Amino acid sequence: MQRDVIDGVPVLWAQAPGPLEAALVFGCGVRDETFRCLGVTQLVERLATSTLPRLHHEHGSAVTLFCTEFTVSGSAVQVTAFLTRICEALSALPLERREREAGVLAAEGIGVLDTADAELLSLRYGTLGAGVASWTGPGPDRIPAEAVRDTAARFFHADNAVLVLTGPPPAGLRLLLPRGIRPARGAAQPVLTAGPAWFQADVPGPGLALHGDLGDPALVLAHAVFQERVAQRVRHQEGLALRVGTARLDTGAGRGEFVLSLDAREGQERYVAELLWHEAQRMAGTAVTEDELAEELAGFREVWLDPRSAFHELAEAATCLLFGLDHQDAPARLDALAKVTPEQARQAFCAALATALLVVPCGAEVELRRRDGPPLPRDVCSPTRVFPSDVRVFKPSLYQRALSPTARAARLGVGPCGLWYREGDAPVRHVAFDEVVGVEWRGAGRVVFGSRGCFIPVLPELWAKIGPAVAAIDAAVPRALHYPASALLADGDG
Repeated sequence: MQRDVIDGVPVLWAQAPGPLEAALVFGCGVRDETFRCLGVTQLVERLATSTLPRLHHEHGSAVTLFCTEFTVSGSAVQVTAFLTRICEALSALPLERREREAGVLAAEGIGVLDTADAELLSLRYGTLGAGVASWTGPGPDRIPAEAVRDTAARFFHADNAVLVLTGPPPAGLRLLLPRGIRPARGAAQPVLTAGPAWFQADVPGPGLALHGDLGDPALVLAHAVFQERVAQRVRHQEGLALRVGTARLDTGAGRGEFVLSLDAREGQERYVAELLWHEAQRMAGTAVTEDELAEELAGFREVWLDPRSAFHELAEAATCLLFGLDHQDAPARLDALAKVTPEQARQAFCAALATALLVVPCGAEVELRRRDGPPLPRDVCSPTRVFPSDVRVFKPSLYQRALSPTARAARLGVGPCGLWYREGDAPVRHVAFDEVVGVEWRGAGRVVFGSRGCFIPVLPELWAKIGPAVAAIDAAVPRALHYPASALLADGDG
């Protein structure tokens, strides 16, 4: 791998077969956003690419959990022209196109992860950092222009960028981006839910997340073995799932989530979720074999040493450079994996299982136990079951209570420090005012979103005489967190 610098931007390149490929990578992704301005990075990306003319060679752009990249493949002239235009657009975003591009973004959706992966991040981290990946937020049309300008200025500059190339930099290539200060990348994102726990969400099938060091060779191999065991069971032996997906999701400082998610045949969601948990328990309690480790090591070797992986390897090195992480090349990573023993792999998985989060489709009531015997707890966004004594309580209207047993038991509480909400026999939801990340205006009502993943509807169609509750919310929550319901999002549920 060769290194260079062009106009203050580090350049990493290596000779590889095929046409010249390039990626201009910025250290800014969804995990850098707030709930109030969710989607702003993708809006910056869309505004930049909206300035491109019609191109007949391969090109693209994408926002991930932690990066934004602009990619191109073609001749040296084509690559140079593409990068020049992207840098020009990022240096002076065409904000006059914001409304149109917001509409396109709403039509495409702002999700960057599979549904189960995103829901697991939300439970682990709430609505902060990587946890916002499962939410729609206020909507692209509710992102203030100032937030777009601020994101571009903070993240899309030469000092937060790396260019990777599968060949030497073309003669005359310029990367005329503004200079800036690279964002501080300190400790890993704090965990909200340590685990182990299970929860329900609107997902097509169950998923399991384990928190840990993403570069731990023993855990990397153990998770690969676990994926193969689950695939053999649910696909090849029982035919219950078509897809068994895996991902490593970086949430900062080289730590994050090892995720395994799968779909489930209709009507088999509960069985597949329980099977996934039981396979995880078995993985922690039974020996990993030498043959299993050798098989997974052979798979990593085949992928990482393939000459066609050169571009991916460069991109990995670029992200390490952006986030201050040590980069190991493929031979070094393979050497570390080869030293892992079966018992080390089992122990690594067993330790990680203490952090397990299991998401199951809505309606799937599972019965699960931990390895040491107690039931696996079900997680809720607020553990309390009672209202404090100093809250003002609101009820549904008499008409609603006469029609619905659920309405008869529903209560909304408003106190000096936050909101409480109970629906039927469900646990009480609580959002403290100092944890609010967004307040959506729906006519005379409000929907309040909290940093722990709870949201509370304070709407006239649900509660009688809610004027004082709305006034308390408006007085307690900073105005910058308020926004009108999106004109582009149909559900308006954040």
